[in-house]
Amino acid sequence: MLLTVDVGNTNITLGLFKGEKVFATFRITTQMARTSDEYGSLIAEIIARKGIDIKNIDDVIISSVVPKVMYSLNSGIIKYFGFHPIVVGVGTKTGIKINRTDPREVGSDRIVDVVAAYEIYGGPCIVIDFGTATTYDLIGPHGTFDAGVTSPGIRICAKALWNETAKLPEVEIKKPDSILGKDTISSMQAGIVYGYIGQTEYIIDKMKKESGLENLKVIATGGMGRIIYENTDRIDVYDNELTLQGMRIIYEKNRK
Repeated sequence: MLLTVDVGNTNITLGLFKGEKVFATFRITTQMARTSDEYGSLIAEIIARKGIDIKNIDDVIISSVVPKVMYSLNSGIIKYFGFHPIVVGVGTKTGIKINRTDPREVGSDRIVDVVAAYEIYGGPCIVIDFGTATTYDLIGPHGTFDAGVTSPGIRICAKALWNETAKLPEVEIKKPDSILGKDTISSMQAGIVYGYIGQTEYIIDKMKKESGLENLKVIATGGMGRIIYENTDRIDVYDNELTLQGMRIIYEKNRK
């Protein structure tokens, strides 16, 4: 059984694989101050509480965009699971050529998404990850990572709205019945959700036009991705397991 550990700015998502299928997923908050014992014991306890014997875990792979947690997390995995995890980074085999000015600048989260999108859905395509930041990455027809766009995530935009204004309240992020808001709450929801749908559609259209790849497939993932996917015709597939599958695929390429 393979354990995948996706360390994001807000949450750490754990995935357990039996073969190519996700068997179970878990989520904990990303905290800088945890020790190796806290990380190791917490992960082991969460898995055990689901009735899974951690002795059945054969290996671990980590993808992280938060360097400050890596020493404790890596040490905790070694201490509680008994082996050194594979960490996605420079030198990791991915099967993807990165056509960027400095390939080392590309975060491992984007790399695993690109790998999964190309291996599962083929190229050319755009893969969008609606996370703390929203990333739009262009994959060429032969598996090249050609370009990317980075924007503030929908939650960041929403928090800025109510944190930087004196009278606007915190609201649930959901699509209202109409864009014509009749009260403060619905008008804020309309601005947040419809505004983000508009941003998403414009960026997709602009990337298609400038790349000359008008017929490419668009794949979305990430926590807030479903609400956008359900309200636009620009996204072809929503795959909430894309990042975990990308880590599994990279593990298979590197385990020897």
